[in-house]
Amino acid sequence: MSFSAEELSFLQEMQDVKPLTPSDKVDLTGPSQLTLAQKLKRQAVEETLQQDSNYLSVERVDPLDPYDFLEYKKDGVQEGVYKKLRLGQYQIDEVLNLQMMKIEQARTLLFNTLMESHKRGIRTLLVRHGLGLKSKPFPALVKSYVNQWLRQIPEVLAFHSALKAHGGLAATYVLLRKSEQQRLANRERHQKR
Repeated sequence: MSFSAEELSFLQEMQDVKPLTPSDKVDLTGPSQLTLAQKLKRQAVEETLQQDSNYLSVERVDPLDPYDFLEYKKDGVQEGVYKKLRLGQYQIDEVLNLQMMKIEQARTLLFNTLMESHKRGIRTLLVRHGLGLKSKPFPALVKSYVNQWLRQIPEVLAFHSALKAHGGLAATYVLLRKSEQQRLANRERHQKR
Protein backbone atom coordinates (compact mmCIF):
# COMPACT_ATOMS: atom_id res chain seq x y z
CA MET A 1 0.00 0.00 0.00
CA SER A 2 1.32 3.42 -0.87
CA PHE A 3 0.38 6.55 1.06
CA SER A 4 0.52 10.17 0.01
CA ALA A 5 2.68 12.61 1.94
CA GLU A 6 -0.37 13.98 3.74
CA GLU A 7 -1.54 10.52 4.77
CA LEU A 8 1.94 9.61 6.03
CA SER A 9 2.09 12.81 8.05
CA PHE A 10 -1.31 12.07 9.55
CA LEU A 11 -0.37 8.51 10.47
CA GLN A 12 2.83 9.72 12.14
CA GLU A 13 0.89 12.24 14.23
CA MET A 14 -1.68 9.62 15.25
CA GLN A 15 0.93 6.95 16.09
CA ASP A 16 0.73 7.33 19.89
CA VAL A 17 -3.09 7.83 20.08
CA LYS A 18 -4.96 5.03 21.85
CA PRO A 19 -8.70 4.44 21.46
CA LEU A 20 -10.93 4.91 24.49
CA THR A 21 -12.15 1.78 26.20
CA PRO A 22 -15.46 1.34 28.03
CA SER A 23 -13.60 1.45 31.35
CA ASP A 24 -12.23 4.97 30.60
CA LYS A 25 -14.22 7.55 32.53
CA VAL A 26 -14.62 11.14 31.38
CA ASP A 27 -16.16 13.85 33.59
CA LEU A 28 -18.49 15.86 31.35
CA THR A 29 -20.22 17.79 34.12
CA GLY A 30 -17.45 20.36 34.47
CA PRO A 31 -17.01 22.53 37.55
CA SER A 32 -20.13 22.86 39.66
CA GLN A 33 -19.66 26.59 40.29
CA LEU A 34 -19.15 29.10 37.50
CA THR A 35 -16.39 31.60 38.05
CA LEU A 36 -17.23 35.31 38.01
CA ALA A 37 -15.53 35.66 34.62
CA GLN A 38 -17.65 32.84 33.19
CA LYS A 39 -20.84 34.38 34.59
CA LEU A 40 -19.98 37.79 33.11
CA LYS A 41 -19.14 36.24 29.76
CA ARG A 42 -22.44 34.33 29.72
CA GLN A 43 -24.34 37.50 30.65
CA ALA A 44 -22.63 39.45 27.85
CA VAL A 45 -23.52 36.73 25.33
CA GLU A 46 -27.17 36.72 26.49
CA GLU A 47 -27.38 40.51 26.20
CA THR A 48 -25.91 40.36 22.70
CA LEU A 49 -28.47 37.73 21.69
CA GLN A 50 -31.28 39.91 23.07
CA GLN A 51 -30.00 42.92 21.14
CA ASP A 52 -29.73 40.84 17.98
CA SER A 53 -33.47 40.08 18.18
CA ASN A 54 -34.14 43.84 18.26
CA TYR A 55 -34.46 44.67 14.57
CA LEU A 56 -35.23 48.38 15.01
CA SER A 57 -32.95 50.46 12.82
CA VAL A 58 -30.78 53.31 14.08
CA GLU A 59 -28.86 53.74 10.84
CA ARG A 60 -30.85 56.58 9.30
CA VAL A 61 -33.95 58.52 10.26
CA ASP A 62 -36.04 61.17 8.52
CA PRO A 63 -36.06 64.16 10.89
CA LEU A 64 -39.44 65.48 11.96
CA ASP A 65 -40.38 68.90 13.20
CA PRO A 66 -41.02 68.85 16.98
CA TYR A 67 -44.59 70.02 16.30
CA ASP A 68 -45.43 67.36 13.67
CA PHE A 69 -48.36 65.02 14.32
CA LEU A 70 -47.51 61.32 14.36
CA GLU A 71 -50.13 59.23 12.62
CA TYR A 72 -50.06 55.75 11.13
CA LYS A 73 -52.57 52.98 10.44
CA LYS A 74 -51.91 49.59 8.87
CA ASP A 75 -54.16 48.37 6.09
CA GLY A 76 -57.16 46.55 7.50
CA VAL A 77 -57.52 48.65 10.65
CA GLN A 78 -61.10 49.89 10.75
CA GLU A 79 -61.69 53.63 10.63
CA GLY A 80 -63.81 53.47 13.80
CA VAL A 81 -60.97 51.79 15.70
CA TYR A 82 -58.45 54.35 14.46
CA LYS A 83 -60.77 57.26 15.30
CA LYS A 84 -61.24 55.92 18.83
CA LEU A 85 -57.42 55.71 19.19
CA ARG A 86 -56.95 59.28 17.86
CA LEU A 87 -59.52 60.59 20.34
CA GLY A 88 -57.84 58.85 23.27
CA GLN A 89 -60.93 56.75 23.98
CA TYR A 90 -59.10 53.49 24.64
CA GLN A 91 -57.96 52.70 28.16
CA ILE A 92 -54.20 53.25 28.40
CA ASP A 93 -52.79 50.02 29.81
CA GLU A 94 -49.12 51.00 29.86
CA VAL A 95 -47.11 54.25 29.83
CA LEU A 96 -43.57 54.26 28.47
CA ASN A 97 -41.37 57.30 29.07
CA LEU A 98 -38.48 57.73 26.61
CA GLN A 99 -37.82 61.41 27.32
CA MET A 100 -34.20 62.43 27.85
CA MET A 101 -32.88 59.00 26.82
CA LYS A 102 -30.05 58.23 24.47
CA ILE A 103 -31.19 56.68 21.18
CA GLU A 104 -29.86 53.18 21.95
CA GLN A 105 -31.55 53.16 25.37
CA ALA A 106 -34.85 54.35 23.86
CA ARG A 107 -34.61 51.74 21.09
CA THR A 108 -34.06 48.88 23.54
CA LEU A 109 -36.72 50.02 26.01
CA LEU A 110 -39.34 50.64 23.31
CA PHE A 111 -38.75 47.27 21.65
CA ASN A 112 -38.69 45.27 24.89
CA THR A 113 -41.74 47.03 26.33
CA LEU A 114 -43.83 46.56 23.19
CA MET A 115 -42.88 42.88 22.85
CA GLU A 116 -43.61 42.22 26.53
CA SER A 117 -46.87 44.20 26.40
CA HIS A 118 -48.03 42.21 23.38
CA LYS A 119 -47.25 38.93 25.18
CA ARG A 120 -49.21 40.10 28.24
CA GLY A 121 -52.22 41.04 26.10
CA ILE A 122 -51.89 44.82 26.50
CA ARG A 123 -53.54 46.61 23.59
CA THR A 124 -53.01 50.35 24.15
CA LEU A 125 -49.88 52.18 25.31
CA LEU A 126 -48.88 55.79 25.69
CA VAL A 127 -45.30 56.47 24.60
CA ARG A 128 -43.87 59.74 25.93
CA HIS A 129 -41.02 60.81 23.66
CA GLY A 130 -41.05 64.57 24.28
CA LEU A 131 -40.81 67.31 21.67
CA GLY A 132 -37.02 67.33 21.72
CA LEU A 133 -36.70 71.07 21.08
CA LYS A 134 -33.07 71.09 22.22
CA SER A 135 -32.02 67.58 21.19
CA LYS A 136 -28.83 67.09 19.19
CA PRO A 137 -27.90 66.63 16.32
CA PHE A 138 -31.38 67.90 15.35
CA PRO A 139 -34.66 68.75 17.11
CA ALA A 140 -37.19 65.95 17.74
CA LEU A 141 -34.52 63.25 17.57
CA VAL A 142 -36.29 60.67 19.78
CA LYS A 143 -39.68 61.58 18.31
CA SER A 144 -38.34 60.99 14.79
CA TYR A 145 -36.96 57.59 15.75
CA VAL A 146 -40.17 56.59 17.57
CA ASN A 147 -42.12 57.43 14.40
CA GLN A 148 -39.77 55.20 12.38
CA TRP A 149 -39.54 52.34 14.90
CA LEU A 150 -43.28 51.99 15.48
CA ARG A 151 -43.75 51.43 11.74
CA GLN A 152 -41.12 48.63 11.81
CA ILE A 153 -42.86 46.58 14.53
CA PRO A 154 -45.41 44.11 13.12
CA GLU A 155 -47.35 44.04 16.41
CA VAL A 156 -48.18 47.77 16.06
CA LEU A 157 -51.50 48.24 14.25
CA ALA A 158 -51.73 52.02 14.54
CA PHE A 159 -50.42 55.05 16.39
CA HIS A 160 -51.35 58.71 16.70
CA SER A 161 -50.17 61.78 18.59
CA ALA A 162 -51.89 62.07 21.96
CA LEU A 163 -54.47 64.57 23.16
CA LYS A 164 -53.22 67.51 25.27
CA ALA A 165 -54.45 65.78 28.43
CA HIS A 166 -52.05 62.90 27.76
CA GLY A 167 -49.03 64.93 26.60
CA GLY A 168 -50.10 66.31 23.21
CA LEU A 169 -47.43 66.25 20.52
CA ALA A 170 -44.86 65.01 23.06
CA ALA A 171 -46.64 61.64 23.39
CA THR A 172 -48.17 59.02 21.13
CA TYR A 173 -50.97 56.47 21.54
CA VAL A 174 -49.97 53.03 20.27
CA LEU A 175 -52.44 50.26 19.43
CA LEU A 176 -51.06 46.70 19.45
CA ARG A 177 -52.66 43.78 17.69
CA LYS A 178 -54.27 41.06 19.78
CA SER A 179 -52.09 38.30 21.14
CA GLU A 180 -52.77 34.73 20.03
CA GLN A 181 -54.51 34.01 23.36
CA GLN A 182 -56.84 37.01 22.90
CA ARG A 183 -57.67 35.88 19.36
CA LEU A 184 -58.56 32.38 20.54
CA ALA A 185 -60.70 33.75 23.38
CA ASN A 186 -62.50 36.07 20.92
CA ARG A 187 -63.08 33.21 18.50
CA GLU A 188 -64.56 31.04 21.26
CA ARG A 189 -66.77 33.87 22.53
CA HIS A 190 -68.18 34.52 19.06
CA GLN A 191 -68.74 30.81 18.33
CA LYS A 192 -70.91 30.43 21.45
CA ARG A 193 -73.43 32.98 20.16
